[in-house]
Amino acid sequence: MDEALAALQARLQHPFSDPRLLARALTHRSASAEHNERLEFLGDSVLNLSVAALLYDRLRAMPEGDLSRARANLVKQDTLHRLAVDLGLPQVLRLGEGESRSGGQRRPSILADTLEAVLGAVYLDAGYGAAEALVRRLFKDVDITPEMPAVAKDPKTELQEWLQGRRMKLPVYRVVGTVGAAHKQTFEIECDVPELGVVERGIGTSRRAGEQTAATAVLAALKASGK
Repeated sequence: MDEALAALQARLQHPFSDPRLLARALTHRSASAEHNERLEFLGDSVLNLSVAALLYDRLRAMPEGDLSRARANLVKQDTLHRLAVDLGLPQVLRLGEGESRSGGQRRPSILADTLEAVLGAVYLDAGYGAAEALVRRLFKDVDITPEMPAVAKDPKTELQEWLQGRRMKLPVYRVVGTVGAAHKQTFEIECDVPELGVVERGIGTSRRAGEQTAATAVLAALKASGK
């Protein structure tokens, strides 16, 4: 594990003064009472501030609403999961036996939380400047421009604003089915707009992803009907 942690520090480009912080950041609550949840809490705030500063620097003409939407898309679970995999966190994650057997090393929520915990550990080890520098390295390959996909409204937001603009109630989302093992579940979600009598379903690898797919289907139905 010492060699694995040394290799991770090289990938992070941050040699820890206190390696115990990194060890804790990689420890899931299923493995020990000394787990990473407090570091995750801290890292979440570091991440949001660092990404906000990055967007503020790069997108100087963009209004606040678009900046908020871009940040939300850049710090969401799917993005953090991909970054965690690229860093090799699944190979150094410490899990309890049961969590490991159920595929915890591959679970997007656990990996995203672990990445936030690592950021929290870097912050405690060397301060905000070091943590922000790491965030900028993590996002260096992201094309941050006014035209980037992260700025676009996601389907749920677009549907909500469409309904609010017509003074209609917000849609209702329901889980109507799940398939698969815990670490690779598929969610079937129903999106219901009662005032219009429109009900569509979507499928995703998380509840949020399923809701977005269902909202996309509702938007498509509304456009097809000319509403």
